[in-house]
Amino acid sequence: MTPDLTSPTGYAELLKEIKGRVRTAQVHAGLAANRELLALYWDIGRIILERQAAEGWGAKVIDRLSRELRAAFPGQQGFSARNLKYMRAFADAWPAPVFVPQPAAQIPWTHHCMLLDKLQTPDERLWYAAKAIENGWSRNVLALQIQSVLHARQGKAVSNFPATLPPPQSDLAQQITKDPYLFDFLNLREDANERAVETGLLKHVERFLLELGTGFALVGRQVHLEVGERDFFLDLLFYHLTLRCFVVIDLKARDFTPEAAWKMNFYLSAVDDRFRQAGDTLPSA
Repeated sequence: MTPDLTSPTGYAELLKEIKGRVRTAQVHAGLAANRELLALYWDIGRIILERQAAEGWGAKVIDRLSRELRAAFPGQQGFSARNLKYMRAFADAWPAPVFVPQPAAQIPWTHHCMLLDKLQTPDERLWYAAKAIENGWSRNVLALQIQSVLHARQGKAVSNFPATLPPPQSDLAQQITKDPYLFDFLNLREDANERAVETGLLKHVERFLLELGTGFALVGRQVHLEVGERDFFLDLLFYHLTLRCFVVIDLKARDFTPEAAWKMNFYLSAVDDRFRQAGDTLPSA
């Protein structure tokens, strides 16, 4: 018997409604998990602050905490010394009894780290957090708006902010529900090298772009750069249509090192010199 491939009246609207509800539920679930993570990080930061104040402990205790927490929870990320220091700053920025006010509780941890790094006052942090939710800003867009001092041009007051959700289709919603990036579709061995990862990503380029988020366009793979009569090759080069900047990806199958950071800065300068056009912002990594 041949199946009926025609859609009944109203089917398209039904499918659209269900998809919308699924996406909204995903954002709700992501926000609930995000609030739990922020509560944990705030509590850890509070404990560190209080014990350092009471015992007079210095910064070295954080390094020891990091080592022992990572040993105790080997499968859980977030316990680096750098992140523990962010937790301490986070608790200091939002002291009790107000843990983290709306809308700050609705943005991911990486957004909070950006706010702590770039802004000095709770009012400014709260303003940018509200705008991030209202407009669905990713971390990169948030950084760009802070750099442009948007709050000074639009006013800093935040009053009667509604408890809204970020748009389900926005970059912010994707970062809440997908952090960190997951490339499990590659089916690679744990000891795969950089070229194997690169090849796998390009074989699944559509899924790779979806994982990165909206706005990314692939420029090339192993993009050639000639600097001072020497040849260099970028693993992957993208262009972000919203940020209007090139994005460099240098794949590493080992721990991050200062040398890797220097190399990335070199690549960014070379891309800026060769590819950036009028209207483009500075390249990103």
